[in-house]
Amino acid sequence: MSDEATADFRQLDIAPVLAKVKKLQRDRGYRDHKGLFFVEGIRNFVSAVDCGFSIDALLYCEKLLTSPIARKMVRRLKRAGVPFARVSPEQFRQISQTERASGVGAILRQHAQRLDQTNPNESLCWVALSRIRSLGNLGSLMRTAAAVGAAGFIFIGDGIDPYDPNVVRATMGALFNQRIVRANAEQFRHWIKSHRLQVVGASPDGQLNYDQIGYARPTVLLLGNERTGLSKDERLICSHLVRIPMKAGMDSLNVAVAGSLLLYEVFRSSHRQ
Repeated sequence: MSDEATADFRQLDIAPVLAKVKKLQRDRGYRDHKGLFFVEGIRNFVSAVDCGFSIDALLYCEKLLTSPIARKMVRRLKRAGVPFARVSPEQFRQISQTERASGVGAILRQHAQRLDQTNPNESLCWVALSRIRSLGNLGSLMRTAAAVGAAGFIFIGDGIDPYDPNVVRATMGALFNQRIVRANAEQFRHWIKSHRLQVVGASPDGQLNYDQIGYARPTVLLLGNERTGLSKDERLICSHLVRIPMKAGMDSLNVAVAGSLLLYEVFRSSHRQ
């Protein structure tokens, strides 16, 4: 029996898979309970496979999937025994949230780890947040973090979902090489103290400009909500509060821009050492 024929035994019923994808896309509680999320698009798919994410189910459409690299990956995953659903263009467009349906997607296992299992000392820096207004901004920030070689993101509390479809789409694949850590506020404070980490927070009333301090390796960048900034408790955690200079009368920057400036300053600082 050929490899392709053997793989067909792992073909899934289409209707239940499409229903599962739709629920994962719209229901965070379901995503968290199952420990799954859905990605679509060539870049996200290739990045997830290259970074070793566990695939719960593969979806593809022969007519829509034109990328040779992605087609080769689909064949390899099928031969490896990954469950799959082969769908029509109309069926794939039912679950696609992009302007142009790529013809490939996957239900993936979430990769979130505990803070007490995380050693920060081999890292350039981490980004920590507890709240964010725009999920797209979080995705953009993850792209910058990946570009400078940051280790990953620490999400304090349960207010942020990095596996929301809007975040995943905005990361353009960067999500898959960033470590995702969840913790409560007390765990975060204990982790910072036990590892003696420098925590730099951004605030309009910071005493120094963001490029006027030394960034230790590793540094934790603690970012606040665009509207309310850092909370009182978060400010107390910070070793330094820095400001990003702006023209008088201008409003604060969004978290993606502010965080990116800090990330590139950490990157620049590390290359001076």
